[in-house]
Amino acid sequence: MELDEAILRRTSVRYFSDEAVSDDTIRELIKAATRAPTASGLENWLFVAFRSEEARKRAFDLIAEGMVEYYRAVNLPEEKIEKLKNRIYEEGMYRAPVYIAVFIDRRVRFLKGREFDGVEFIWSVESAAMAIQNLMLKAVELGLGTVYIGVTNFRGIEEKVRELAGLDDNYYLVGLIPVGYPREEVKPRGRRKGIDEVLRFI
Repeated sequence: MELDEAILRRTSVRYFSDEAVSDDTIRELIKAATRAPTASGLENWLFVAFRSEEARKRAFDLIAEGMVEYYRAVNLPEEKIEKLKNRIYEEGMYRAPVYIAVFIDRRVRFLKGREFDGVEFIWSVESAAMAIQNLMLKAVELGLGTVYIGVTNFRGIEEKVRELAGLDDNYYLVGLIPVGYPREEVKPRGRRKGIDEVLRFI
C-alpha cells in the first residue's frame, strides 16, 4: 500500500472484531512508531501493550470512565449520557484485542536547566504524537483499525493507566490507542476543511 493511500484511508475505528492481534504485528506497529522524529534524539517514549484479558478489561473500563467524564464536561444531559454508556458497554465501543499506551519518560532530558522544563515536555509529547501517527498509518497498511483516546488524560484516570502499566509518575501518558481488526467495513469520514481554509502563505 502506498503511503498516500494509507493517509487517505486512515480513520477512527471504534468497533473491533474479536480476532487477536499477534505479537509480531504489535512489534511491526512499534517499529514504525519508533521511526518518527524525536526531539534531541532522546527517544524517551515507552509503548505498553495491554493484551491480557484482565489488562484489556481494565483499559476498556478506564476509557468508558473517561468518556463519561467527557460527556459531562460538554454538558450532555444525564439521560443522554446513560444511553451513550449503554452503547459503550452493550455494543462494545472501544473494546479491542489490544490497547497500546504511549508514554514519555520525563526524566530523560537534553536541556538541563529548569527554565527548559516546559518546552522539553512539549517536544517530548510532540515526538510521541508523531510516533502514534506512524503507528496508525502502519495499522492501516496491515488491515487494522485504531482510534486515538484522549479522555484517559483526565486527572485521576491518567494515574490509573500508569498504575496498570506498572509505571510511576515520572511517566506521562500521551495517548491510549485501541488496536484491532475492524468489525465492519472502514469508511473514512467525508471532506476535511479545504486547503485554502487552513493554509496561509506569507
